[in-house]
Amino acid sequence: MDEEITIINSSTRNERVRNFFVKNKSKIILILLAIIIILIAAYSFDKYKTNKKIEISNKFNSTTLMYSDKNKDNTIKNLVEIVNEKDPTYSPLSLYFILDKKLISDPNKINEYFDLLIENTPLDKEINNLVIYKKALFNADQAEESDLLNILNPLINSESVWRSHALYLMAEFFYSKDQKQKSKEFFNQIISLENPNSDIKLQAEKRLNRDLSDYSNYFNIILVFIKSLFI
Repeated sequence: MDEEITIINSSTRNERVRNFFVKNKSKIILILLAIIIILIAAYSFDKYKTNKKIEISNKFNSTTLMYSDKNKDNTIKNLVEIVNEKDPTYSPLSLYFILDKKLISDPNKINEYFDLLIENTPLDKEINNLVIYKKALFNADQAEESDLLNILNPLINSESVWRSHALYLMAEFFYSKDQKQKSKEFFNQIISLENPNSDIKLQAEKRLNRDLSDYSNYFNIILVFIKSLFI
């Protein structure tokens, strides 16, 4: 009896399974097709990205290797196109090449490309911070204090490896403007960091001891006084 019941239950289950597939045949086929389409699309997209990366790489390499004054316009065109591709590797390299060779003189255009990289390109965090620092370097000679601080604040208020560089740039900016107290404050911030860049820290210490110490200030006052005696 138990064996018959088991056979009946098994037969019932099989019938239910068969009926389920019969009733939902269309849905199951659609689901399978959807899965296949998604897999094909994912593979195709990955293949497209790989091919696109190779294409951008080849374009960058050929453009920079063949650069000369004779094909300057074409070089600019190609490099700007690569910047606009928002590629995490070759878009920054293209902008750096433009800056290094001074291919574009319009600072507004350069800043637009910097912003495109910083805000819309999927860069690694520290690469993005490096681009921010380079933007600040580019603008340092013409920027107002507030503008330069606005650019560098994301680095100054972070634990980035570029934090020391940002503080040093601000310190030198104020020193060049003869705002020595502000300059000293930024140099001292570098010294007080837990893990500053060793070279930057050394340069900050030299600047503080040589040009911004109280002894140095007294020496400058005496020097000015001595000079005035001979005028």
